[in-house]
Amino acid sequence: MSEKYHEFWCRVYYEDTDLGGIVYYANYLKFIERARSEWLRELGIDQNLLKAQNRNILVVRKIEANYLMPAKYDDVLIIKTGVKKMTGASIVLNQDIYCVDKVIFKSFVTIVCVKIGGKVLRLPADIRRLLSDKKKNISI
Repeated sequence: MSEKYHEFWCRVYYEDTDLGGIVYYANYLKFIERARSEWLRELGIDQNLLKAQNRNILVVRKIEANYLMPAKYDDVLIIKTGVKKMTGASIVLNQDIYCVDKVIFKSFVTIVCVKIGGKVLRLPADIRRLLSDKKKNISI
């Protein structure tokens, strides 16, 4: 594993859990979404500007998720995000969730750029350039 990737920390709140006191499975997707949004923001990719100026949005096309161990109320989670692969039209990210130095959730998330209305586009050149520069340094 590379030493460089994006980290996002969050705590598990009562609202994140189910009747058994563990994180409800769909909330892991919310955690990785928050981490992805912060990662893009820190890279300087303004999704609101992309939408306002070009009517383009970045969307999730596919997720492969593996739930390895449960997270529980009050746990502190670390979501690590890195670029696994990039093509002209998509980005595949590793997004793993850690709790006390153990991987509890692993995912691969495919992101594409679409025109509002749904037509898939090539990733904008500035975004491809930013991610190409980071690919070797952020992957996990």
